[in-house]
Amino acid sequence: MSTTSNNPTFIDRLFKSGSHFGFKKSRRHPTVTSYLYGTKDGNDIFDLEKVATSLDAAKAILSDAGTQGKSVLFVSTKDESAVIVKAAAEKIAAPYVTNRWIGGMLSNFSEIKKRINRLEALVNERESGELERKYTKKERVVISREVDKLTFNFFGISKMVKLPDLMVVVDPRHDAIAVTEAQGKHIPVIAIMSSDCDTNKVQYPVVANDSLQSSVSLLIDELVAAYAAGKTAYVPKPVEARRAPTRRRAE
Repeated sequence: MSTTSNNPTFIDRLFKSGSHFGFKKSRRHPTVTSYLYGTKDGNDIFDLEKVATSLDAAKAILSDAGTQGKSVLFVSTKDESAVIVKAAAEKIAAPYVTNRWIGGMLSNFSEIKKRINRLEALVNERESGELERKYTKKERVVISREVDKLTFNFFGISKMVKLPDLMVVVDPRHDAIAVTEAQGKHIPVIAIMSSDCDTNKVQYPVVANDSLQSSVSLLIDELVAAYAAGKTAYVPKPVEARRAPTRRRAE
């Protein structure tokens, strides 16, 4: 895995993407102070070397997760970054939430799984033509609306069979409920977060601009690439065949 903290070219890319821009000093959360280079015209400016160092730490965690075959959930329901996160997650076939965070997605996953199963069943019935055979036209309209709603809410996690091992979120302040649920389930969180966020609420903060698409795209691409590289080295453990019980000879 390539490192970025000692790469002047990457620091320059961070600068050109606007990753160093924070919010107004008045919006600053005290926990981000150590990540700042200074202020300019009343706006916080991030230290890009520290951005790169924290990014390297997050990449190492994701690379290791990929090597071990662990699952990662990508989250961003903020307009500026949702499209970027969705495209990145789909590229590596990872689960994602980018439309809306439904309460209980992690804390009550067993119930969420029932809705996912419902979506899968309805889609299968529609594709097989069974819906047309079983229901009237009016009933199919109602079911179609249900499918659309379930797809909007759950399609990104429709292949997630268990709770994720890690979560990557852009702007944990915006998706605070997701972060809280991850904490409740002891799921480590990697977060791209700006100066208005509390770094104590996540395990692996990457403190940088989380609103500019150029910044988010660069950081997410680095994180996804690290996870994908780790996955290429993953070797699933062979499933041991269960031995049939031996019969005892009758004496």
